[in-house]
Amino acid sequence: MEKNLFQQARDALMNITNMQGGASENEKQAAQQAIQAAYNDATPEEKQQLQELEQQLKQNNQLQ
Repeated sequence: MEKNLFQQARDALMNITNMQGGASENEKQAAQQAIQAAYNDATPEEKQQLQELEQQLKQNNQLQ
């Protein structure tokens, strides 16, 4: 079974936050795109979690 878009967005953010040397711009953009794509089919609860993921991504970008 394929991972759903919500799980892909979570995984993309986890990969970025776990990188020792920091994520590249392409990786950050891919995570942002995964989050945006997941919004289309997300439940209200998932949308709330996606907003939190998006906030984490923004914070990660500011720290580096």
